[in-house]
Amino acid sequence: MTQAYSSLALAEPLKRAVADMGYEFMTPIQEQAIPVVLAGQDVMGAAQTGTGKTAAFSLPLLQRLLKHETSSVSPARHPVRALVLLPTRELADQVAQQVALYAKYTKLRSTVVFGGMDMKPQTLELKKGVEVLVATPGRLLDHIEAKNVVLNQVEYVVLDEADRMLDIGFLPDLQRILSYLPKSRTTLLFSATFSPEIKRLAGSYLQNPITIEVARPNETASTVEQRFFSSTDDDKRRAIKQVLKDRGINQAFIFVNSKLGCARLTRALERDGLKAAALHGDKSQDERLKALEAFKSGEVHLLCCTDVAARGLDIKDVPAVFNYDVPFNAEDYVHRIGRTGRAGASGIAVTLVTSHDARQVAEIEKLIKKKINVEAIELDDDRPRGRFNDGRRAWRSDDGEEQRQERSDRQPGYSRGHRSEGHRGGYRQAPQDPFFDKPYEPGAPSQAPASWEASGKAQPVRGSTNIRSKRKIPALFKPTPVSAE
Repeated sequence: MTQAYSSLALAEPLKRAVADMGYEFMTPIQEQAIPVVLAGQDVMGAAQTGTGKTAAFSLPLLQRLLKHETSSVSPARHPVRALVLLPTRELADQVAQQVALYAKYTKLRSTVVFGGMDMKPQTLELKKGVEVLVATPGRLLDHIEAKNVVLNQVEYVVLDEADRMLDIGFLPDLQRILSYLPKSRTTLLFSATFSPEIKRLAGSYLQNPITIEVARPNETASTVEQRFFSSTDDDKRRAIKQVLKDRGINQAFIFVNSKLGCARLTRALERDGLKAAALHGDKSQDERLKALEAFKSGEVHLLCCTDVAARGLDIKDVPAVFNYDVPFNAEDYVHRIGRTGRAGASGIAVTLVTSHDARQVAEIEKLIKKKINVEAIELDDDRPRGRFNDGRRAWRSDDGEEQRQERSDRQPGYSRGHRSEGHRGGYRQAPQDPFFDKPYEPGAPSQAPASWEASGKAQPVRGSTNIRSKRKIPALFKPTPVSAE
């Protein structure tokens, strides 16, 4: 039985904020992590996404920062005390919103900085002074170099989705940022998996951390139904529509391995009449935020994503995830299907497997420690009747002989020939030339010889006018004079 929030030693403003958000009982990660962070110890936490990690570190940090709460408007009285680093803009914005909600009844200030946006508004917020700063590594370094922020009074640092930050290549940035922080601080590291790289990072920057593992490393949520269907590249889109129809799914994430593939799939789904939006790195920050808001509000039903763009997104009640492409990295499979089945809800994860994906499927099978059964999927024949291109150069008709015979009986002039002018519904018999219906009759031989045979002389062969005929040179044929002896 999980504990209630009321059992925690939290200040009344924080308990009030939690009650406003409708939370009554803690999740397993919160139940284990909050008391440890309140005690001021470092934490190395492994938990699947959607388990309430944000509250697990936000609430105890805010509780410990209440001792610095002040009504002063002076920026000097509001230095950065807690730093939260995340890999993507969307995740940073999402966490910042949660922190602001938890701190709304306190006098603690918070803000977020990330790339893709103008630095001026962010600079203005930083100059006012904030106790909690949520940031992506790249943009934070920009502000540090511009001397917009000072981190020498940081007491707490959170590395959320640390494995993804390493995958993106943020390790050098993290090392630079951590070098600006005081040595005496509390460090919290959260990751979906405990890879060797994560363990090395924790060994370098955490002091005697308490390890918390809510789920076994690399474990997928038990509430997610995982299905693998064999498909060709050409039939993947039809397979998605088939599952949506059969299951009555109204919203889903669709993961694609590349930004170009994500954009193309989104356009194709829109042509099919589905409400889809794309979320990838080439989209501007404004476009990405609008796509997320449209998906959350239900205006968009399908959100096509790349791994980096969608990592850590916490959108409630998404019933399905489609892996349009099998991920190159098996760990990305765990992160992808973690978008559904969050906070104990049920969900389905559908992976479309082609003949080229055997290696990736084997790696996923090894990682999740479950036997994967790749099933065949039965697709409704929703191709249009008549002529269609089946991938070959020629166009062919899928109308059977029975349909053609039926039209022939209904339309006396019907023939698989030329379409009659001005009549789009039927066909007429092609005009026939009687010459081609007659049997071959050789003509009578002519008695008169041909003109070229009349003359017995062969016709002279005329060569090119540029070639001159050879002429005999008389001097060469004169008799050689004999000398007298």
